[in-house]
Amino acid sequence: MKKFLNLFTLITLVLLTNSKISLSQSNLLDGVYIKEHSNERKVIPYTYLREADVLWSKRIWRTIDLREKANHVLYFPKEELPGRKSLMQVILKYVLVDGTLTPYEDNNDGDFEVVMTRAKVDSMFHEKKTEYIPDPNDPETTIPTEITINTPASDIKQFRVKEDWFFDKQRSVLECRIIGLCPVLEVERSGEKFNKPLFWIYYPEARMVFATEEVYNSKNDAERRTFEDIFWKRQFASYIYKETNVYERKIKDYAVGMDALLESERIKEEIFNMEHDLWEF
Repeated sequence: MKKFLNLFTLITLVLLTNSKISLSQSNLLDGVYIKEHSNERKVIPYTYLREADVLWSKRIWRTIDLREKANHVLYFPKEELPGRKSLMQVILKYVLVDGTLTPYEDNNDGDFEVVMTRAKVDSMFHEKKTEYIPDPNDPETTIPTEITINTPASDIKQFRVKEDWFFDKQRSVLECRIIGLCPVLEVERSGEKFNKPLFWIYYPEARMVFATEEVYNSKNDAERRTFEDIFWKRQFASYIYKETNVYERKIKDYAVGMDALLESERIKEEIFNMEHDLWEF
């Protein structure tokens, strides 16, 4: 009986010691305060809008090139870090892991009609192929072997943005609301490179998760914004590649190189002048 009590006491002491160690380790604070602001962020709701309130509207499509310095906060880090992810890593997390975001097929520059399966999205980044390799037992013959080609999130260097510009006559403001985002992958076939849109996500749905994911701030670590802040405040560089038109064509169909950039600037100037002309000074 005495041996049993001693054994029980020893086991209890060991368990208590381990629990204290694990407790002390879990309470370690990597910093000087607990970060709660971003995790508790709520999305600012859009102002209610009636069709009768819209005096003028224009739909355009933009390209955000993550290789531009102004967009590096959306591209880095290439590998996920504690508390920091790139825009593509966030999208893949909530599409493939959490299932919070719904991917849509790239039809008509994002019409959000055909839902893409998670398996298809996963196959875009983990493509399985069959290759024939020499048989170790008989070098003159080959055996089929399935391999997986992984495409990291850092290979996504462009995003397409679908957005609506409109003038609300009730509030007398020109406003822009993003409708969708589409990651673009550069692929090479037969020696030629071209951009391949992967899938679209509905931005009003993505706002809920973007508001809780931090973006790096090089000026102040205590004032890190979120992806929702970046898009809400339009702190990114982009160029227009399409506007609504009677021919349903893109800028590249009638202008290339510098002419395409000038056409993009012309559309931006047209939107600015429209708002400017509504006011009298």
